[in-house]
Amino acid sequence: MRTESYKLVWFVPEEALAATRDAVFAAGAGRIGDYERCSWYASGVGTFRGSEGTNPAIGEAGQEEHVEELRVETVVPAARAQDAVDALVDAHPYEEVAFDLYPLVSLERK
Repeated sequence: MRTESYKLVWFVPEEALAATRDAVFAAGAGRIGDYERCSWYASGVGTFRGSEGTNPAIGEAGQEEHVEELRVETVVPAARAQDAVDALVDAHPYEEVAFDLYPLVSLERK
């Protein structure tokens, strides 16, 4: 079984949603059939504590932070996955970007 596409998931503060979506879509993600810029997102709370020497975009190193974030999901062709991840990291405000890349399986419809 060959992976032809991935689900790219990332976590971002709302004020950076448009910038990260625009970057990922420009890199070739978000297309399903004849539709472009396809994504899904929902809100939640992310937590983190940066160790000494970090420079968090929100809060301070050494203190646990709780941040309202959006979980964003979109599809990306395997051939564009690295470009989409690079674009996401470049557009994202965080020093360390939390993202997941899941291989998708294509099934034939009976």
